[in-house]
Amino acid sequence: MIALRLDNITFSYPGGPGLENLSWAIEEKAKIGLVGPNGTGKSTILQLLGGRLTPDKGLVIAAKGVTVGYLPQDITFAAGHTVLAEALTASPQLAAIEVELQHIEIALSTPAVYENEPVLTQTLEQQSRLLTAYEEAGGLKYENTVKAMLRRLGFNDKDFTLSTTVLSGGQKKLLALAKLAVNQPAVLLLDEPDNHLDLAGKAHLEKFIRSYPGAVVIVSHDRYLLDEVADSMVELAGGKLNFYNGNYSAYITEKELRRLRQAQMFAAQQKEVARLEEAIARFELWASLVVNERHIKQARNKRRQLERMERVDKPLEQKSMALQLNGWRGSDKVLEIVDLVKAFDEALILAGVDLLVWHGERVGLIGPNGAGKSVLFRCITGADLPTAGVIKIGPGVKMGVYTQEHQNLAHQETLLETVRKTKPMYEDEAVAFLGKFLFSYEQVRWQTVGSLSGGERSRLQIALLMLQQPNFLLLDEPTNNLDIQSAEVLEQALDEFKGTVLVISHDRYFLDKVVDRLVELEPGRGTLAEYLGGYTDYLAVQSALSD
Repeated sequence: MIALRLDNITFSYPGGPGLENLSWAIEEKAKIGLVGPNGTGKSTILQLLGGRLTPDKGLVIAAKGVTVGYLPQDITFAAGHTVLAEALTASPQLAAIEVELQHIEIALSTPAVYENEPVLTQTLEQQSRLLTAYEEAGGLKYENTVKAMLRRLGFNDKDFTLSTTVLSGGQKKLLALAKLAVNQPAVLLLDEPDNHLDLAGKAHLEKFIRSYPGAVVIVSHDRYLLDEVADSMVELAGGKLNFYNGNYSAYITEKELRRLRQAQMFAAQQKEVARLEEAIARFELWASLVVNERHIKQARNKRRQLERMERVDKPLEQKSMALQLNGWRGSDKVLEIVDLVKAFDEALILAGVDLLVWHGERVGLIGPNGAGKSVLFRCITGADLPTAGVIKIGPGVKMGVYTQEHQNLAHQETLLETVRKTKPMYEDEAVAFLGKFLFSYEQVRWQTVGSLSGGERSRLQIALLMLQQPNFLLLDEPTNNLDIQSAEVLEQALDEFKGTVLVISHDRYFLDKVVDRLVELEPGRGTLAEYLGGYTDYLAVQSALSD
């Protein structure tokens, strides 16, 4: 059964190309991954499906009784709420009834009501009707239902009393998702729900999506997540929707097969077009030299044949950044940390950390949000001083640092100023260089760093790393905000990099592709545990330990 569909919709953006003549049917209980380069309109499609935007033409049609829940990228909550109080606002109907019941309780305590029998009777009858409505709406079990949903998404009972203002970005996403899921909409539309989640949070999210009784459409750059939850994929590219069965890995395989078939068909058709055009030209030449009706008819027939031909589109070539990280050999021993301790206001973050990194290694640093991974990076780079312990950087080592929040970028500078400060060059050289990272001339010349999107700032930081030519890369969540294609370009560049990499990441697909060793900052202990291999190898060890 079709739960929700787009019927030939068109949507225009001010000053730019939009979406045109798109159709899509979403079946009940389907789990669909929606992918495509940044800026192609994935979030717009979710907003159209969710009724947040209205198409210029076409229809968005929901089956009878189908409700839709929409989770946006950016989450805000009312000030002063705890986690539980915020989650309890998920049902406006129950909240309204509770307000009315509170008003009645206040009224029943006033002499004007309890001393006036007709008014008292009327007020009690109203209270009775509201209590019945409250019970029918599930109000008696509502708080327990909300708590169960919060636990299902990774919150524990101690978290219920936390203020929403202290939550991480990932926790805010999960809280907003809990509010949506309590009402069990038939279709959930999730716009990058995994952003800023740690590994445990992503595991809770995956389990939730797989077991959700309705349909789920998810926009995500997390390929591991899409492999785990999606039973079909939809790609938005070149203004068209392309549909694939299976998860992300199946989509990638099928997409390449389709591209190869289309390239072969396009080449064969172009050859046939050239043959027909040559025949037309030959017959038209003969007809001009010797007036011959037969030659004129032959030329006309060939031209009609050419016009009736159903053209095969040339395979779409998606632009991707051109990244080459030219590392070089320095010291064999790149980084040595011995008994590192770091405390803030008597709060112990790192407690006796030991780590040794050799030239050429790819080491992934993992651990829950708040465990101290970024603090460890800042100690290595010298941005923070350790409370105790020793950090040694090899004498032939040049560090290149990628920061998660882009703190090393001057937001008031233009892209041109930023690049030329890193490496002196002529303006046209800077424009050409940043063009390889998908920035236009106008962006390079006039746009400030602070006005860039998260993905654009990520690409800019990666471009600056290329200019610096380090041989030791410290990367803090480098794939956050990158689309899948850009993440794959980065993975390829790191594979060819002739240096050393230490990377913080919650991107499990990225970790499997890039690292050969994982070190986990253990929560509550502030020490490192070591695992050989990528994320899948780490997960296998954890599963064996839990059995």
